[in-house]
Amino acid sequence: MKRSDGRAEDETRPITIETGAAPYAEGSALVSAGNTRVLCAASVEEGVPPFLKGKGKGWVTAEYAMLPRATHTRGARERRGAGGRTMEIQRLLGRSMRAVVDMANLGERTVIIDCDVLQADGGTRTMAVTGAFVAMRQAMAGMVEQGKIARNPVIDFVAAVSVGMVDGAWVLDLPYEEDSRADVDMNVVMTGGGKFIEVQGTAEKTPFSKDEMDRMLDLATGGIKSIIALQRSVLGV
Repeated sequence: MKRSDGRAEDETRPITIETGAAPYAEGSALVSAGNTRVLCAASVEEGVPPFLKGKGKGWVTAEYAMLPRATHTRGARERRGAGGRTMEIQRLLGRSMRAVVDMANLGERTVIIDCDVLQADGGTRTMAVTGAFVAMRQAMAGMVEQGKIARNPVIDFVAAVSVGMVDGAWVLDLPYEEDSRADVDMNVVMTGGGKFIEVQGTAEKTPFSKDEMDRMLDLATGGIKSIIALQRSVLGV
């Protein structure tokens, strides 16, 4: 398949991660993948939700939003609360971050990660996961430097990417132009250790086989490894 941006089928879009993009936050990252741009900012607050009080453990949660002109036409702000898609992505973000954090080492603190889509061209949730991790790890490292916690509670890396079938070909990291006409679309979240946190796949037209699913997971695994290598480079670890 010849992709509109000239990429190979197993190649991600050019991805950049700019740290310190929200300088008042304890940790932040502006992630760009092609024409998709997501700003992630991590804030640390003392205290935990009621169900965790007195247990000596922390909590990590996330919020997600898309700016009105992140797309070609203006979208209304969600003034009456998060919609179904937004809630789904927020839960995905929270699960993904908590999967790689030792809450006992965080103490009774809450890390809140805000992910705001500045520009959307496919892959907003996967890039939000990727940027949220960088912002979160910076915030955790800052607490260690300030002597608030003994060691960084982040125990592994995490990143995400999309994969799908477009025009009969399996392709990695779909922009909107491909995503909108994909026969199969899947989002994959993985740890640096190669374990899956989320595999969310849908056959938009023709059902897919287990062999085809394995092909998609292999493709996603290669892409996520390259993204985690970028995260490590950016964070200097």
